[in-house]
Amino acid sequence: MTRHYDLVTIGGGSGGVAISNRAAQHGAKCALIERARLGGTCVNVGCVPKKIMWNAAQLAHALEDAADYGFNLGPHEFKWEALKRNRDAYVLDLNGRYAEALAGNKVDVIRGSARFIGPKTVVVEGERISGEKLVIATGGHPIVPDLPGAAHGITSDGFFELERRPNKVAIVGAGYVAAEFAGVLSALGAEVTVAMRREQLLMGFDLLLRDTLMQHMRADGVEFHANTHVVGLERDAKGMLTLLSATGMRLGGFDTVIWAIGRSPRTAGLDLPATGVLPDRHGYIRTDGYQETEVTGIYGIGDVCGRVALTPVAIAAGRRLADRLFGGMKDRRLIYENIPTVIFSHPPVGSVGLSESEAVQRLGADTVRVYEARFTPMYHAFITGKVKTAIKLVVAGREEKVVGCHVIGPGADEMLQGFAVAVHMGASKSDFDDTVAIHPTVAEELVTLKTSRHAHP
Repeated sequence: MTRHYDLVTIGGGSGGVAISNRAAQHGAKCALIERARLGGTCVNVGCVPKKIMWNAAQLAHALEDAADYGFNLGPHEFKWEALKRNRDAYVLDLNGRYAEALAGNKVDVIRGSARFIGPKTVVVEGERISGEKLVIATGGHPIVPDLPGAAHGITSDGFFELERRPNKVAIVGAGYVAAEFAGVLSALGAEVTVAMRREQLLMGFDLLLRDTLMQHMRADGVEFHANTHVVGLERDAKGMLTLLSATGMRLGGFDTVIWAIGRSPRTAGLDLPATGVLPDRHGYIRTDGYQETEVTGIYGIGDVCGRVALTPVAIAAGRRLADRLFGGMKDRRLIYENIPTVIFSHPPVGSVGLSESEAVQRLGADTVRVYEARFTPMYHAFITGKVKTAIKLVVAGREEKVVGCHVIGPGADEMLQGFAVAVHMGASKSDFDDTVAIHPTVAEELVTLKTSRHAHP
């Protein structure tokens, strides 16, 4: 016997939960298949526990600044174990809230791993489940490199399992995870080394952000090894770890090594050939502008599609797809442009739209101008620990439409959301100029920029 639904979603992460709840609210009969904890990467081993760790690191920085503000705090102790215990309890509570919301919308949560036996039918723990519409939202998993000794290291998943703070840690990678974990661990008292295959962190971001972030991280004691191709990992008799590079250089003395070299789509075991869906050479599911695969009625959302691997993107794509399929909104879909993002580094980075180099490549150097500023925000102006802020507006054309907004510094993570709305609506530099500044804030600098230059080709 086969259970049949209007919508079957494989994967109970942010995107899968979002589309299931929204479709059910539109009246669809929905099933959600998940083998692990609800919430996926974001809730369990991503955004949520990461932000809690970032908050702890922010508090550590604030404790360092307190004396200059007149506080005599005396000696204080940080207990990683207590933070982990409280963090894990909060995540467990979120798992329950997700389950309650799904139950409230009458979504059937089916526990187990799904395997396709046809275009619209899967088997889960021996039971057949079919759907008129089927969504693949299985997300991704962190990559462990195929190198000698790689198993001695951990991934971002393993980071959240650590019972104690590492004393000396190496992070291999240069993306979001490397930047964020390095900042957290350094602030909480670990010695941190970052090994990168390229020259800088966050190569997909504007140069201003990359330069400024690395200056701050070096000032905080993070050690960088650029242009380093790691070829192996060794553990000695005392349990200490050594990274081996292609040039013969050895970086050693680490008690923990974290692989932060990217993620792969979680499609193994689905038996996609049974559907006719053909993933690309990296295993990602290819979808059109409406999230549909090459097989009618089968869709993909979230990280498994290899587009923009951000939780709000998966949620937005899922809700819009549900609106279109079951809510009568025939043109409803996610436009993958001007998607804002934040790096929870120390200090945080916020970015929306085109970087300076991207704007030049797409629009031409003659049409692009840049407004930028670097300054010390008031919080840090008179204290010992200085944190610089840098901001940049990238504008194009005679009307100076804002096509990129980039901020690094305290508050960047919170202020960017509002400016992302402006960029999404097509605001011009004059619109920014005509907005009354809020003083004294960091955000006011974005509406008071006066000096511009031609973009660098």
